[in-house]
Amino acid sequence: MGYRTLKSCIDDLRRTGQLIEFNEPVDPYLEMAAVQRRLYRANAPAVLFTEPVGSSFPMLANLFGTQSRVEFIFRDGIKPLQKTIELGVDPVTFISDRFHFKKSFSLGRLALTSLIYSRPKRVLTRKSPVFACRTTLDQLPQLVSWQHDGGAYLTLPQVYTEDPDNPGFSSSNLGMYRVQLAGNNYVRNDEAGLHYQIHRGIAVHHAAALHSGKPLRVNVFLGGAPAMTLAAVTPLPEGVSELLFAGILGQHRIPMAVPPDENNSAHYLPLLSCYAEADFCITGILQTETKMEGPFGDHLGYYSLAHEFPVLKIESVWRRRDAVFPFTVVGHPPQEDTQFAKFIHHITGDIVPKKIPGVHAVNAVDEAGVHPLLLALGREQYCPLDPKRRAAELHTLAHAILGFGQLSLAKFLFLAAREDDPALDVHDVPRFLKHVLLRVDWQYDAHFVTQTTADTLDYSGAQLNRGSKLFVTVSGQPIRSLGDSLEISIPAKNPRVVFPGVLCVEDIDLTSSFPAEFPLIVCVDDSAEVSSNLQHFLWTTFTKSDPANDIHGVGEFFQNKHWGCTGPLVIDACRKPHHAPELTELPDIADRAEKIVRKILLRSKK
Repeated sequence: MGYRTLKSCIDDLRRTGQLIEFNEPVDPYLEMAAVQRRLYRANAPAVLFTEPVGSSFPMLANLFGTQSRVEFIFRDGIKPLQKTIELGVDPVTFISDRFHFKKSFSLGRLALTSLIYSRPKRVLTRKSPVFACRTTLDQLPQLVSWQHDGGAYLTLPQVYTEDPDNPGFSSSNLGMYRVQLAGNNYVRNDEAGLHYQIHRGIAVHHAAALHSGKPLRVNVFLGGAPAMTLAAVTPLPEGVSELLFAGILGQHRIPMAVPPDENNSAHYLPLLSCYAEADFCITGILQTETKMEGPFGDHLGYYSLAHEFPVLKIESVWRRRDAVFPFTVVGHPPQEDTQFAKFIHHITGDIVPKKIPGVHAVNAVDEAGVHPLLLALGREQYCPLDPKRRAAELHTLAHAILGFGQLSLAKFLFLAAREDDPALDVHDVPRFLKHVLLRVDWQYDAHFVTQTTADTLDYSGAQLNRGSKLFVTVSGQPIRSLGDSLEISIPAKNPRVVFPGVLCVEDIDLTSSFPAEFPLIVCVDDSAEVSSNLQHFLWTTFTKSDPANDIHGVGEFFQNKHWGCTGPLVIDACRKPHHAPELTELPDIADRAEKIVRKILLRSKK
């Protein structure tokens, strides 16, 4: 059976040598986050910090820090969930349709049991551990990850809402959205900031509430079964509650309870259920007013700047008697959240191919910050007999991919025809890019989408939530060989070969001619640093550029409003004045974190 509480998971990891306790003071202000970043890089055990400075609640770090530990934590739920997905069973239909229920015995024991677990259950308020004690926001560990962060915030919150027009578990949303506990102009213990991005389920619920002229109740859970944390970050189809996913993965029905109706300031709004086994639960009402939220270091490796976001009016903060405060850190990828994406792909496969016929695989490249870069394989069969065929069906698939859920936040999409190389893997980034560069013809294969939505955290464009996209489609046989060394003079400053076919330069003369063996040139601030490894190249190229503004070409032209170029494509990935600041550590914090991590690693080897 899966873990029903965070404590049971901690006890099991301790028993199996995958968690250690650290009983010396560590400061949640900058120090704790710097330690976590190093624990992740070291493939270290999970660590329970029992003496966080300024708080009486133990803090749990690096719980999901290695793929092997993630698989161990969810070992009981992986096969049942995979079986359910394999059979294509919709839990919502299963729950609501009795006839379907009668036929479901043919599914097999694993899938049937999982479908039963997928249905949340109501439990009594007095029997819910989360309501054992009251606390306040300032009693929680005040975790600040980066020196210019606007204040303390929750890094692993499970933000729960229900559709105001259709309340209930089946129309609920559980997402991981930033919750700022203190700082800026928030009233201490009375207000919190709630930062949610576009294309998220909570946005639909908030819009419905605003349309009806009513505030939206929001409950924020922290801790509890690890399956609830993972469910909050899983990109499920619209209309499928994350509680269903958590129940199957955790192999138990998720217990939900109505909070005690104490000092309820909004009796006209029905109370919203809380997760009964959570370690902490914050209940509140999302106001129609906004306040400045941020800045905060984020997963692209930059600060997301301060912007107006909704205010959460706090009603109550509840906790278990044995509450533990779990946390992570976001920053320059890869970080601990990388393991979420890997595990979700492991258990669900590619969700997109199940929804878009003709798409075989999609990879949101973590090293590039996830949303900036997609690699995909699709079917190309519109003109199978044309020996000189170019991409055709791939264009249709590209639009479908860029219109699918959170993939619509992508900036760059490289889409290749699977027929040209059935063994091509979207997760083998160097080989995939080589496949594209061998075939791409920049006169025809680059297509821009301008004045469209962009990731809220992406500042490569000049306006919040606005930007552009480029999709590149390739089909057919190679049209060139790729260069892997500089044997001739290149009309650019400090050219460096990144990998075959790709150059990094620090300045370039677009009026000059370039060898055909290098179809992609990236202009950067430091070509030696960027070309030193693939990870740094991917991060720099795709987080520091906005396609419509920063892509140029040698011999560029417009024909019937289509852009193309006869020479190499040039991406300007230099730093620009409107870009958000990059994340850096303070030297003294780094030194203290190194010493703490050395102690932890030494103890873990005993």
